[in-house]
Amino acid sequence: MIPSIAILRIENERWRSPSLWIPLFLLWIPVLLLSPLFFLVLVGLSLAGGISPWRAFRVFWDILTGLPGTHVHVRADGKTVLVRVL
Repeated sequence: MIPSIAILRIENERWRSPSLWIPLFLLWIPVLLLSPLFFLVLVGLSLAGGISPWRAFRVFWDILTGLPGTHVHVRADGKTVLVRVL
């Protein structure tokens, strides 16, 4: 499944932001318009690296469809960033 929403929250010791819901499906409009260019760049890079273009596309697609359910939680110096992809 392609990711559709990302949730971002930033906190520190005294302040907590409300959860920011980012609709990722709106990014698909420009991606679809630029897809021929992305495809040509992917084919060019894969041929330059000696990899089959179909294998490169498959790996890219597997990474993209594996994003839903990803939780990234980072803490440093009393600050916290949480990103969830739904």
